Amino acid sequence: MEDEREAALFEVSNEPISHGGGGGGGGGGEETVAKKKKVVVVMGATGAGKSRLAIDLVSHFSGVEVVNADSMQVYRGLDVVTNKVPLSDRNGVPHHLLGSIDPSVEFTSRDFRDLSIPIIDDILSRDGLPVVVGGTNYYIQALVSPFLVDDVVEHLAACSLDGPQELGGADEVASFERLKEIDPVAANRIHPNDHRKIKGYLNLYESSGVLPSNLFQGVNAEKWGRADSFRYNCCFVWVDVSLPVLDRYVEQRVDCMIDAGLLDELHDIYSPNTDYTRGLCQAIGVREFEMFFKSYFSIKESNEVPWPDLSEILDMNGGELRTLLIEAIDKLKANTRKLVRRQKRRLNQLKTYFGWDLHCIDATEAFSCNSGDIWHKIVIEPCVNVVRNFLLEESSSLTGEQEPCLQSKNLALRDLWTQYICEACGNQVLRGAHEWEQHKQGRGHRKRISRLSGNQTAHSTVNLTSECNAMLDCSLNSRGDNPLSVSGK
Repeated sequence: MEDEREAALFEVSNEPISHGGGGGGGGGGEETVAKKKKVVVVMGATGAGKSRLAIDLVSHFSGVEVVNADSMQVYRGLDVVTNKVPLSDRNGVPHHLLGSIDPSVEFTSRDFRDLSIPIIDDILSRDGLPVVVGGTNYYIQALVSPFLVDDVVEHLAACSLDGPQELGGADEVASFERLKEIDPVAANRIHPNDHRKIKGYLNLYESSGVLPSNLFQGVNAEKWGRADSFRYNCCFVWVDVSLPVLDRYVEQRVDCMIDAGLLDELHDIYSPNTDYTRGLCQAIGVREFEMFFKSYFSIKESNEVPWPDLSEILDMNGGELRTLLIEAIDKLKANTRKLVRRQKRRLNQLKTYFGWDLHCIDATEAFSCNSGDIWHKIVIEPCVNVVRNFLLEESSSLTGEQEPCLQSKNLALRDLWTQYICEACGNQVLRGAHEWEQHKQGRGHRKRISRLSGNQTAHSTVNLTSECNAMLDCSLNSRGDNPLSVSGK
């Protein structure tokens, strides 16, 4: 009987079902969930099978079109390095924003939002089903949330009496130092090489006197990324795989990428003057091979030795090139594993602190068995059931109604502009409560704490703006858990 009930639960019709489209869905959070247009979002860490699952949905739902939300796959070129879905594997499913952006330009989350919204609205107007697929979670957050800090920066600067101010030709390093002086909290939240955002923040301050970090306080902080203010009614599917299994898979995938021509792609774009902070060259798999190709071209130009083909270097008996290549491949594998962990942490944040209703589908067994039948049973069928119910019912993107005190607590825990410094671990900087909690649970941190004797206690200092300080005090004082006095324990 139990087997029959389980079979009935996962019974999937072979007939594609239609869904409500008929018009754009670009409205903000003012609409009710019932009025918002429906969009499916397939998320997960790199290598988890997101693209494969999205393409599989075409057999069950009419009008499926994929909108790519991978920050490197949007660029033209390096198809192997960025692991784009080959045309032959797309099964006729239209893919948007896949290999369509000039690889030399900086493509931001705002650019993604501004390009993807018209695409999604067009799909909906044709009664199609938009399926957003990708592991770049901040792209997805920018798409579904009506609040984006870049918009606020430009709006405030445009509304000032004097308008945006030029920075007087100050060099890029000096600009970042200037931002650290004006607003160290904001400076701690962006990369020193994100020159466009640094300039925007400085222009905002010079023209309006508003500190950039203040943009994430109060109402703005409440709106940012919250599911109840989404632009669309979203069905989030999280394809998950256990870390040990996914680690093995991504390592094997790197080996397959080498066989598929990764080195040839990198050979064609290599330049000793490459800027690894812009465009496609930011992709994991590019910078890791810098030293290898530097040595490769140096030896090749000297003509001192017969020159092997790139594909033959791994088969050589020793030598500097082979060593450098193996080191580069190992770096690529290690950095991919790190990316997997960052993506998983972010998905947990979206679920825990932002209230996103992520339908988690565990694909671990399918990866372990490498069986199409297992993939169909434990991944496709549960996903189809989730999406089918979402399209037929008035589903919500929220995990459910939360108590006001819980909403307040989660808002504080999101802690978007808080920096934690762990003195016990050599003044290591952690950004946000989630990173801080993860750090405290780490083996290295706990070992250092256990070595501290007697009354010697490691404390962590927290840099906060006054607004965020008040917000945290107000929301957490009721249970006596104030993160402003956090010890290293």
